[in-house]
Amino acid sequence: MRECFEAWGTEVLEQIEEVSIDLWSAYKNLVEELMLNAEVVADRFHVMKIVNEELDAERKAVKKRGEKLKNKTEKAKILEGIKKSKYCLLKNKEYLNQEQKNKLKEIKIIAPKLIKMYGLKEKLRSIFNSDKSEVISLLKLTDWLKKAASYFPDSCGTIIRWFGEIIPYFKNRTTQGVVEGINNKLKLIKRKGFGFKKFDNFRLRSLLSFHF
Repeated sequence: MRECFEAWGTEVLEQIEEVSIDLWSAYKNLVEELMLNAEVVADRFHVMKIVNEELDAERKAVKKRGEKLKNKTEKAKILEGIKKSKYCLLKNKEYLNQEQKNKLKEIKIIAPKLIKMYGLKEKLRSIFNSDKSEVISLLKLTDWLKKAASYFPDSCGTIIRWFGEIIPYFKNRTTQGVVEGINNKLKLIKRKGFGFKKFDNFRLRSLLSFHF
């Protein structure tokens, strides 16, 4: 990446105003070193990813605890409640179908902590989706951190460490969405081709798919 950026030349690098990055310090350090006028912005989708991962880890923990229960009735109740719960917990609230909504009600009975975490996850997503100013968003995010600290300790720790890079998102709402879409399409082309013997063939198919 350094070779690629340096090849652009100082004149181009100095014109870059924002860079959206994954939550990896190596990216941040490289941007700060080469793009002196750029503001580093943490990608909101990667922030949500770590929250979703911690939510899913708790789901797995509930299932594991249920499997260890000696009381067969209680064990069956928990395992049935947690069965097929992954995607309704990770899915955005507005996209849930009725079956998934019913599953959340089942989960609430056997694992109320999971539902609390689900609500906090959705609250954080609503903060990112809002059109409020940087100041208001900062206050809302700070309030969320206080409420979520005991439920998402790892995620909150990461968000606090990257707080200075997350808040700038609320200025221009810059994300990696377009780049991630391109990457996903390239992966799909590779899978559909069952691999390519030559890179030139892969490159040509990719350019054709993007109408170049």
